[in-house]
Amino acid sequence: MEAWVYKRLKSAGAVLVAKLVSGSLAYDDIWFGGRTRNPWNIEEFSTGSSAGPAASTSAGMVPFAIGSETAGSISYPAARCGVTALRPTFGTVGRTGVMSISESLDKLGPFCRSAIDCAVVLDIVRGRDPDDLSSKDIYLDDPFLVDITKLTVGYLDDAEMEVVHVLASKGVKMVPFKLNYTVDSAQGILNFTMDVDMLTHFDQWQRSGQDNVYEAQDQWPTELLRARIIPAVDYLQAQRARGRLIKEIKESFTVDAFIGNATDWEKVCIGNLVGLPVIVVPTGFTNISNPPSGGTRRRTTITTGIYAPPNRDHIALALAMAYQEVTNHHKQRPPINDLGPNDKIPDPTTVIYPPRVFGP
Repeated sequence: MEAWVYKRLKSAGAVLVAKLVSGSLAYDDIWFGGRTRNPWNIEEFSTGSSAGPAASTSAGMVPFAIGSETAGSISYPAARCGVTALRPTFGTVGRTGVMSISESLDKLGPFCRSAIDCAVVLDIVRGRDPDDLSSKDIYLDDPFLVDITKLTVGYLDDAEMEVVHVLASKGVKMVPFKLNYTVDSAQGILNFTMDVDMLTHFDQWQRSGQDNVYEAQDQWPTELLRARIIPAVDYLQAQRARGRLIKEIKESFTVDAFIGNATDWEKVCIGNLVGLPVIVVPTGFTNISNPPSGGTRRRTTITTGIYAPPNRDHIALALAMAYQEVTNHHKQRPPINDLGPNDKIPDPTTVIYPPRVFGP
């Protein structure tokens, strides 16, 4: 089966050059062949689950790639690997032909070299997929025509202030901001929703014992076992709390967009539960911890997130393009073939993940 998103790209002239790895069953960066690494610091792993798209785009192996997110699988690897990536509004991109974890959370989005590229790719792949009932034709203004001087943009306590200062210098009204909501645990709502939905897709897989050979036993096998004992009442109460959260975030969104940490777990949970678009933007680099004597060109990437209300992806894109117009962090390339003097990474030790066997 050809995925709907691939059909859209192919119809626009895109050429499929690679099928990139994700974490096994869309969890983290562990897969049957090993683990995906971060091109900026190959001692680190890429995180996931959209590990291959993030690492390949960062390394310059592809100009862009498509990843998926249920709970952080675009934002985390994009931040780790230092690429620009967009998690669009829920329902913007059709998901037919893509493995499902949770129908009310799954999203597809592009990993690119720049916000401009994200805008171009999104314009191609967005739109209603007739076989995905959650997809829809969302009207988006042209991000290239947005007058950012008419926008009011909030910044959270954990925002990268360089982004705030750059946007302010370009005429954007920047104000301190805070999201207000009353639910006790966005993480709890997301875990109940995602794990139960995942179990409905992989119930037989676990019942038949196929999860015994899964690469990381502390991941999906354990989470799905926990999901089996979630009472129906608790699941439904979580969905009611999710509805309240959506309403409260909508009422709290008194700005056109806001700047904040893209990988803060609470914001990842809220963003996915509510369906907020966010674009992850590289904002700089720091030295790695414990560098080798003689120096290294390996770096730790710094990123931030630009969040917009649902169906306002063009606002986040316009702000990211404005920031990247006067900065060059997104133009930097990782030191794949030149780590620096006396910096060599040994071949990784092969790790065997033993199967989990129940009973005597």
